[in-house]
Amino acid sequence: MLILGIETSCDETSVAVVRDGREKLACATRTQVEIHRLYGGVVPEIASRAHAESISQLTAMALSEAGVGLSDLDAVAVTAWPGLIGALLVGVGFAKGLAAAADLPLVPVHHLRGHIAANYLAYPELKPPFLCLVVSGGHTSLVHVEDYTVCRTLGRTRDDAAGECFDKVARVLGLPYPGGVALDQLGREGNPHAFAFPHAAVAGAPLDFSFSGLKTAAINHLHNLEQKGDSVHKADFAASLMEGVAEALISRMELAARETGAPVLALAGGVSANSVLRRKAEALAARLGLPLCLPPLSLCGDNAAMIAAQGFYEWQAGNLADASLNALAVRDIAE
Repeated sequence: MLILGIETSCDETSVAVVRDGREKLACATRTQVEIHRLYGGVVPEIASRAHAESISQLTAMALSEAGVGLSDLDAVAVTAWPGLIGALLVGVGFAKGLAAAADLPLVPVHHLRGHIAANYLAYPELKPPFLCLVVSGGHTSLVHVEDYTVCRTLGRTRDDAAGECFDKVARVLGLPYPGGVALDQLGREGNPHAFAFPHAAVAGAPLDFSFSGLKTAAINHLHNLEQKGDSVHKADFAASLMEGVAEALISRMELAARETGAPVLALAGGVSANSVLRRKAEALAARLGLPLCLPPLSLCGDNAAMIAAQGFYEWQAGNLADASLNALAVRDIAE
């Protein structure tokens, strides 16, 4: 079965063709990094316009690369939620028109389920149940994947996402957008124990996360040094920040793994590309004696292949939509 996937939830316009939820035939992606770098972060209106300018061309490119036509497709899958509402609407609107014109089923996909499905492309043998830590610029969640379309959130951030923490501190450090990538590169040269940051616990919810205190402590420390005229060793600061965030993530993942008895561990989302987090996840898996799925870097960020992969399973479960489908900025992964 061939699924055409469309992803426009933030600042990557992507169209892909995937067979049976496991085999990527093509994925055409256009990044907006250079555009948003001028502003130090994503500007929603600009992102929406860039999606509209690229989506038709990328669809033609993906079909050409896969060597198929619209008549060969079995369904159109699209990220419908959550994300930047204007950006989502571009993808949803295009997908509805394409599905109607080609007389194909329309499959709405939850963005975080898509990130989890990136592991299906990288690990053809992976099947639920498994425990997945989903970490990105806007989301941080521990998800028990009970079936391909049945996900239960065990823990989530109560405030800032881990990726947001990286990006905001990187900006104060004077690093270019995207901050998380620059922070990772710089931190590889530093001492991860040079600075200590708080790990906030959430009362009554041991699997939940809170990164606002850590982010504020890091930014305040940098501002205090600046006011005193002192300099900071940026590589040490970056390394210490990544160590603090990754330790908070992995400690809760370990607790969830022990509580659920999950047979497999997995990472997903843009921040799953972080070198410190990947290394700590590997150490955790070895300590627990469990297999670990780490998506390749090319599938960590937003891409349409993961949407098409999850779309296959949503289609099998009968989770289809009609022309009334609307985008949503917020939606729980379990819905």
